[in-house]
Amino acid sequence: MTSRVIAEDRPHIKDLQRDFRHTRMLVGCYAGLSVLTLIALVSLRDHPDLATDSAWVRVPLVVVTSLMMMSFAARASHGRRRSFLRLRLASGIMVLAIAVIVALPGAFPVWLRIEQAVCGILLLGVVARVNGRAMRAAFAK
Repeated sequence: MTSRVIAEDRPHIKDLQRDFRHTRMLVGCYAGLSVLTLIALVSLRDHPDLATDSAWVRVPLVVVTSLMMMSFAARASHGRRRSFLRLRLASGIMVLAIAVIVALPGAFPVWLRIEQAVCGILLLGVVARVNGRAMRAAFAK
């Protein structure tokens, strides 16, 4: 049995579809920005003060998690409960991780901390939407 929960006969389906459209857009922007950051890091590879070892660890991990979140959002928008739960969990964890990165002085170059702050803002939108009443109700057991 699949866990598809979005059915045409559910009330407020248009609001739910809109919320998923916005969620997917925010996650897509997060993934796009993450990929662009990896490209920037590669282009800065000859500047060790800007392309630090910590950046080389963090940025590829962010790209991978952002692409995973895109998959979770796409599957959740088709009614897959487990993907919805994964999206809720991953977005919350990433917001916390980004808050730590932005707050730690000197751990990452300033340009990367600014980029992560922008990613955090995008993901706050995701967290707000996936933890909203309508989405949680749609995936309630």
